[in-house]
Amino acid sequence: MENRSNPFEPEVIDAIFKLVWTRKARERGKKEETKEGMEPEAGVGTSKESRATTAKPNALKLSCELLRIFVTEAVQRAAIIAEAEGIEKIEATHLERILPQLLLDF
Repeated sequence: MENRSNPFEPEVIDAIFKLVWTRKARERGKKEETKEGMEPEAGVGTSKESRATTAKPNALKLSCELLRIFVTEAVQRAAIIAEAEGIEKIEATHLERILPQLLLDF
């Protein structure tokens, strides 16, 4: 695993995670605002929801490796389908056909 180059950079994956976490936090905030009859707890300090979510460097490396393996497997499965059809290029339809089983496998 160490000698392979991974095309996915941990910094990019971290930025994607932060974007998703920020959007989820906003959605939770909107849901809390729309709830009627709910009052915030008095005397509570910084809650978990207001703290920034972060990922440790090892978790980011593992996420990059998992994404690399997922994409590699998708390309290989789509190539098998394309080859069975006698086509030399992988097309979107090949990926569409393998995606349901691929998602179940991962």
